[in-house]
Amino acid sequence: MDAGGSKGKAKSDINVTPLIDIVLVLLIVFIVMVPGLTKAQNVTVPQVVVAPPPTTAPLNPPLVISIDKDGNYMLQSDKIELADMADKVQAAAGLQERNSRKIYLKVDEEMPFGKAVDAMDQIRLAGDRLKVESVKKFSDGNDGGDIKVSISIKRRA
Repeated sequence: MDAGGSKGKAKSDINVTPLIDIVLVLLIVFIVMVPGLTKAQNVTVPQVVVAPPPTTAPLNPPLVISIDKDGNYMLQSDKIELADMADKVQAAAGLQERNSRKIYLKVDEEMPFGKAVDAMDQIRLAGDRLKVESVKKFSDGNDGGDIKVSISIKRRA
């Protein structure tokens, strides 16, 4: 038996032929498998359509209730009493779209907190009345949604 070396010694060189055979087989396997691994789908990207901004006034302008420094309640620019506020807010908010009723409450910074709470109670009462009215009027199961109230404090310069 020949070990490949001179004078009966072992040969110190590696036989790379089997290593090259294994690498080539693995290369062929990867070349065959890679196209099957990619799962691409055709995608249609939607086109952007630029619409011009509306030029008319909004159909649903928000209502503004303000409480001035003297404690007077104002709906838009009309002076109202607290006792009549729910009825007037109900009539005005009823003209707005059912799902986007908005009221801005502007309070003078020196007004007691109770004045704003009283106004919010009247707005809530008007909103509840509108919901009951809406359920009776429309049979689509939509109660018309709540009135959204944003509060701001008027600061003096």
